Amino acid sequence: MSDAPNDASSEQQRGQILLHVFGRTDVGQIREHNEDNFLVADLTRKSRSLMEPDRRQTVGRRGTVLGVCDGMGGAAAGEVASQLAVDIIYEKLAQGDPPAHRDELARRLVFAVEEAGVRIFNEARADRTRRGMGTTATIAALMDERLFVAQVGDSRAYILRNGQLVQVSRDQSLVNQLIEAGQLTEEEAETFEHNNIILQALGTSETVQVDLTFADLRRGDVLLLCSDGLSGMIRSDEMKEVLLSVPDPLEACKVLTERANMAGGHDNITVIVAHFDGDWLTEISAEDEPLKYRKYALPEVNPEATVRSLPMNPQEVQTAPPSEEARRESRRLKVGHTMVGLANPLAGVELPQQPAAVAGALPPSPNYSPDDDPVQIPTTGLSPGLVGAMVVGAMLLVAVTGYLVLR
Repeated sequence: MSDAPNDASSEQQRGQILLHVFGRTDVGQIREHNEDNFLVADLTRKSRSLMEPDRRQTVGRRGTVLGVCDGMGGAAAGEVASQLAVDIIYEKLAQGDPPAHRDELARRLVFAVEEAGVRIFNEARADRTRRGMGTTATIAALMDERLFVAQVGDSRAYILRNGQLVQVSRDQSLVNQLIEAGQLTEEEAETFEHNNIILQALGTSETVQVDLTFADLRRGDVLLLCSDGLSGMIRSDEMKEVLLSVPDPLEACKVLTERANMAGGHDNITVIVAHFDGDWLTEISAEDEPLKYRKYALPEVNPEATVRSLPMNPQEVQTAPPSEEARRESRRLKVGHTMVGLANPLAGVELPQQPAAVAGALPPSPNYSPDDDPVQIPTTGLSPGLVGAMVVGAMLLVAVTGYLVLR
């Protein structure tokens, strides 16, 4: 399906995406304080709250973002980390012009999560009392029917469709790795003693690998985002039963939180429930691909656009440093450990003839050999005429001296 247009007339022609959403967080039965945080924001209106206008949104040109962050670190540092995460992610996504298309929104989402990780890491490094703090992040964003999910850690994203609840994120945890390797069954995982170990979190290292996934929404879909305070306490069948029987997102969040507390409430519990409707979304069809975990590969940036922006003056080509905007764009394009860009930005570009002084400063060609270097003869630095006069004078002095000696 092609990218959704952004102009107002096209939106009117295509229709609207309507979102009914609510979020709730609870300390649980065991913990002394709540280290979870969540984000519900209308990026078009630049508003984040649970007031009625944000609970019933029409998705606009900038899109909508929903997220759950589960902090860790002790001494309230986890609460600081999760709060920083939701604040920074919202701040980054709300900046600048509206995204031109869905891939730009996806890039911004990944960049925002990475930036949150860097900032939390630096905060922890600057304050000894917060060393080791971190947070999970499961952040969903959309501007049309394609929902993107950026994942770090083990909070989860589910979609309910046609009576089936499907997890569309993947836990970055030790126990999930063992399940996928066939060393644990899902039943054994429930009592596994190390089921709280996650493989990465925002803030515990300077870089993270953001897992970007997607799902194409249909009319009537329900999104559930939650921390492991919910998914670790009640089974997915029970979550599905609540979502099917409780149509109001506020009440569904309340019931799910109560169920987790009744099951023991061993951790903080955070839940977001969102219902999608509107004539922009198509009806569920038998031809639809089944919901599942699907990674999203961002397309590379157009190389021609990058080449056209390069300076063509030979001296500028050799000496001009990259602009701050270019450096920021380079960071934005980094998805996980893959840097999207040109290996050689000058490949295929015919430069003007180089002046001799500039050509001498150019990088060596592939066929370069040290024997090709010109021989440099040392000189006194004096003009040739003066050097010749000095040589003639010296010869006359030697001749006169020899004549006097022979007499």
